[in-house]
Amino acid sequence: MAPRHSFCRLVQLRMPALSEETWIALLYSALALGALFCLLGIWQRRIRQHATALARAEIQDARERRVDAPMAQHPQIDVLRCIGCGSCIRACPEDQVIGLISGVAHIVQGSRCVGHGLCAEACPVNALTIGLGDLALRPDIPVVTCDLESNVPGVFLAGEVGGMALIRNAVDQGSGVASNIAHRLGLRGRANDSRVADVLVVGAGPAGISAILKCVELGLSYIAIDQEDAGGTILKYPRRKLVMTQPIDIPLYGSLKGKEHSKEDLLALWQKIVQDFRLEIRTHVKLLGLSGAEGLFEAMTSAGAIHARHVILALGRRGTPRKLGVPGEELPKVLYQLMDASTYSGQRILVVGGGDSAVEATTALADQPGNEVTLSYRKPSFARLKRRNEERIQSYAKAGRARVIYSSNVARIRPSSVELAIDGEEVPLVLENDYVLVFAGGDPPFALLREMGIRFSGDKQDSPTTKARALA
Repeated sequence: MAPRHSFCRLVQLRMPALSEETWIALLYSALALGALFCLLGIWQRRIRQHATALARAEIQDARERRVDAPMAQHPQIDVLRCIGCGSCIRACPEDQVIGLISGVAHIVQGSRCVGHGLCAEACPVNALTIGLGDLALRPDIPVVTCDLESNVPGVFLAGEVGGMALIRNAVDQGSGVASNIAHRLGLRGRANDSRVADVLVVGAGPAGISAILKCVELGLSYIAIDQEDAGGTILKYPRRKLVMTQPIDIPLYGSLKGKEHSKEDLLALWQKIVQDFRLEIRTHVKLLGLSGAEGLFEAMTSAGAIHARHVILALGRRGTPRKLGVPGEELPKVLYQLMDASTYSGQRILVVGGGDSAVEATTALADQPGNEVTLSYRKPSFARLKRRNEERIQSYAKAGRARVIYSSNVARIRPSSVELAIDGEEVPLVLENDYVLVFAGGDPPFALLREMGIRFSGDKQDSPTTKARALA
């Protein structure tokens, strides 16, 4: 016991004597600090509960409107790694794609995701990756290997047709596929037949141009065709549309930097690349079918047969514009794309559709002098818009710069008017009209691909062991 008494005496000698008032003050301070921590904990818990309730309500609303499922690539969240910091939510340029539920990130409105990938970059614990998810549930995604080769040997897919949006993905895939073909030809040897090209590139958008550039760089002979002009999907964008990209390495050209580029800037870039590197692209030539096998394919086109050892399908997913199927649609005033809004002024215009393209066309036309622009959408509210577009169309409608008619469908088109059938209304609404622009989507080229023998995820003949991955 002596050592303990010695320690107590030592403590008494070293510690200054505290008055009773000091001890009471310290006690109250400790109690106050403890209460503060308790209040902070309660406050944080309520914030988390509120965020959880809000995210669940948004998910339920998205499910009811059928916009919860992603349309293309989207965040794949590792819930075991997620620490609930919210960095992914703050980084996302769209709205309500991701929400926090019980401190863990979840997909809320997956259809709004366009695959920027900024959420994955912002995550401090690498809990997010960008991909296509369970391909067994995606019958619109072709089956490809990790080299982007389809189940038909020698036929590769790059860009939008494989389900991965964004210019960066398209450029990377086009370049990568051409490199794989060059490697394969190097291993197997190349036949000396000038009538057969090493590569047929179908499509001259970002993926196709990137593939052509890589062919030039690696010394591969190629033939490139496009059913329209060089530029791909970008050609269909409204004038001055901003396209979000990330730094991209374009073969032979170099790096494309910056986060936003206008349609005009990107088209000017592709045209400059085509001219500077003297790329040969046969425009207004449509692919009709494909036969043969790796080493000697015969492509049937609107300009005759083309022979190639390998084929790169750098097609878009929009395909042929979808029509309304109503009386009067054959009139010349009915259009399916807006090339330049500035060519319309003092016109009465009806825009049909509820997607980003329809909204962007509506606002662009409303900016022109003297136009009276009406947007007709068949559903009671917008569901798949980018945040920027949704905010803009709402502000235009509120300011009277454009009229939005929900739950409406075109019933008839006349030379100087349009009839709209509105849900709940017995009598159609008649609008005086000069032009009708239809943005009802397009019929993708999936039937053509299936005729070539290309399989899609979810096809009955696919087994889990034969399904391959689609990579960015």
